[in-house]
Amino acid sequence: MKKLIVPFLFLICSVLLQAQIPSANHVVIVVEENQSYSAVIGSSSMPYLNSLAAQNGLATEYFANAHPSIGNYFMLTAGQLVTNNDSLSSTVNVDNIVRHLLTAGKTWKSYAESLPSVGYTGGDRYPYARHHNPFSFFSDVVNSNVQKLNLVPFTQFAADLASGQLPDYSFVIPNLNHDDHDCPTGPTGCTVAQKLATADAWLKTNIGPLLTNPEFEQSGMLIIVFDEALTSDTTHGGGHVAAVVVGPKVKKGFRSAALYQHQNVLRTTLDALGVKSYPGSAATAADMPDLFGAAAAPSGCAAATAGVTVCSPTAGSTDGSPVHFVAAAASLHPITAMRIYIDNLSKFTTNAASLNTSLAVSSGTHSVIVQAWDSSGAVFKSPLTIHVP
Repeated sequence: MKKLIVPFLFLICSVLLQAQIPSANHVVIVVEENQSYSAVIGSSSMPYLNSLAAQNGLATEYFANAHPSIGNYFMLTAGQLVTNNDSLSSTVNVDNIVRHLLTAGKTWKSYAESLPSVGYTGGDRYPYARHHNPFSFFSDVVNSNVQKLNLVPFTQFAADLASGQLPDYSFVIPNLNHDDHDCPTGPTGCTVAQKLATADAWLKTNIGPLLTNPEFEQSGMLIIVFDEALTSDTTHGGGHVAAVVVGPKVKKGFRSAALYQHQNVLRTTLDALGVKSYPGSAATAADMPDLFGAAAAPSGCAAATAGVTVCSPTAGSTDGSPVHFVAAAASLHPITAMRIYIDNLSKFTTNAASLNTSLAVSSGTHSVIVQAWDSSGAVFKSPLTIHVP
């Protein structure tokens, strides 16, 4: 009987966690290049992107998967690195997002700025860089006269948006002069601040109209993410980068402290579109639920009459990082906030009566306190100890 119960409970938990990602009629991914989190967030050279981060959701502990670029683009679309060769020219036959979108009856396009022509699967044509366009490698696209038509120049994006023809899933690739990689007029000859300012202006001009589109305002999702940090930063493989999530169902002014990488974006976008299968590591990756709505605890995790109940992790347990925290609070008065302290340091806060988030925790034994406040000022605490291998 136990052998049957464990998988059944796992299935229930998986469904409940997936349900926390709100549905989206359009998901748009915009990928920027080669700038570290510290260079982007708070930079006076990127006022538009920083305004989006301040008003919407910002993943403050987001890390790329590898250096150089190409592996990160494949992770965003196939859930695996595939190669570290930016000069790759061969067709790639791996499971990828196109297969899962088509199986689910969803539409897609890759909008690549400076792409020479619709359906182009050839090499670089500066400032277009093929290794920034993973869809141009997938056998599902290269070997299909129909799917190749979804490789389009970025000029098509504005036309599709205006005519109501935006697909369910859009992958947007600015060219090398506009994605923070190169200078505005060539590979070199400018400062980092000029690269940032040019990319920021491009986002405001070209992506700004998406945010005021009536369909997007109803249930769209935009994720602007950097492919990798500077090569000197190899933390978690590709370094600390910025990831900004925008949309009507995104928590406003929220900063996530959960550890996320490109496979988490892949999983989240597919769940938002109602796709029930996932390529590569997206199949086991966590969603990014804390960035949306009021991330509620799964049903079955409820607090007692008054106090804090921690459903995950359990006291004394051994948990791999990131550690999944699920808790709920109750009182005679409305709960106004909950917070997670790890070793007496505040790591996560939400203005809700429940929480459901994953946090990066270093190896070792840690003291955890999940605390809640109600509208009367009363404080409730639930302490526990966990071990991270």
